[in-house]
Amino acid sequence: MWRALSAMASSAPRRFAPLAETAASDGRPKLRGVVFDMDGTLCEPQTHMFGEMRAALGIDKGIDILEHIEQLPPAAQPAAIEAIRAVERRAMESQVPQPGLARLMSYLDDRRVPKTICTRNFDVPVQGFLGKFLAGSVFDPIVTRDFRPPKPDPAGILHIARSWGLVDDRTGQPDASGLIMVGDMIDDMTAGRLAGAATVLLVNDVNRAIADHAHTDLVIDKLDDLVAILEEGFEGREIV
Repeated sequence: MWRALSAMASSAPRRFAPLAETAASDGRPKLRGVVFDMDGTLCEPQTHMFGEMRAALGIDKGIDILEHIEQLPPAAQPAAIEAIRAVERRAMESQVPQPGLARLMSYLDDRRVPKTICTRNFDVPVQGFLGKFLAGSVFDPIVTRDFRPPKPDPAGILHIARSWGLVDDRTGQPDASGLIMVGDMIDDMTAGRLAGAATVLLVNDVNRAIADHAHTDLVIDKLDDLVAILEEGFEGREIV
């Protein structure tokens, strides 16, 4: 079950034309691709990782893990990076795909919609998940935390847009206005909004407060709720 959020301003909502093969052109722009977060979006949340990472680093809740590592003396950073990677390696053994994952990815492949991942994870858990649950499905270019700066900065999404050839002819700058960013955290919604993409929140019991955030265009309960939305034409709430 999906639901568009209530209007909060007079600006036009983000809209994309229907992907249904029988749909007539209705003037809405074409969807150019979908970008997904990883943990909590493609796989079920493993929120215990964050506590374990902070414990390994000796930092309090609320301190951004990646920012903390970047602020360490250069000599101390490799050990800190390895400490959080060890947590992620253990967690990847118990990754569980989100309901509707396979159906949505198959649909996007059938409709030839480019898709990829923009995550703050490192590459090993990402590749492990794809190999286990989505072998043969193309995700490119995958943006991990090796890319700087990470979400909520829009740079990763803009990099993906440029890689897909989505560039503003007037400025030569990447144009993400034809993309959708799907995630479960405020960082995902903010990165998408700042990049100019539409945003979709995969809602759960922990992140429901984000459903009403100004950076969230649409809310879904399961990944494959997007199938009907894209078939009929995406329409988000009005932009603040």
